[in-house]
Amino acid sequence: MPEFTLRKTMVFVEDIHHDAGPAPRLPRRRAAIVALVHNPFAGGFVIDLQSAMEDLKPLGLMMTDRLIEAMGGIDGIDGYGKAGLVGENGELEHTALWHVPGGYAMRERLGAAKAIVPSSMKMGGVGTRIDIPLGHINAAYVRSHFDGMEVGVPDGPRANELLFALAMARGPRIHHRMGGLGVEDVKGEDGLR
Repeated sequence: MPEFTLRKTMVFVEDIHHDAGPAPRLPRRRAAIVALVHNPFAGGFVIDLQSAMEDLKPLGLMMTDRLIEAMGGIDGIDGYGKAGLVGENGELEHTALWHVPGGYAMRERLGAAKAIVPSSMKMGGVGTRIDIPLGHINAAYVRSHFDGMEVGVPDGPRANELLFALAMARGPRIHHRMGGLGVEDVKGEDGLR
């Protein structure tokens, strides 16, 4: 059983009060949480990585719970995304370990979330920043919720570390006006519409 020893977590919260045009009735909140963990696969090539996703599920649930708390509760959360960043002694495929633990933790806690959890992955050294893509939790075609949140940690990921990230949002981009499927028209049956 590989050990993903947790070194650090950080939480980021943004309340967007204005973005040109008239001020919104309520600010839009986006929040993210990142975790820096030891990469047990750094420095070598391992064929079977999939089984290690199971070991990361408790981390995904803990991070999701903390993120919901940072969002001020579950009510109204309608956007989500995830990301992974691997240090220089790892390989990009190590970031894919986060697909199941990160995505399914948010789906489990958010209830009826149907849409695929948008994801980004990359390799980088200490201080590298990564954009977490955001999309609507029930319908991928809701353009008003296409967004991203940039995060980074000043002292990570170190060469033998992984940075795993989750993000959530409440509401669409301020002054969205690019058409597409409206939130009021979401059927929530197939994760697309």
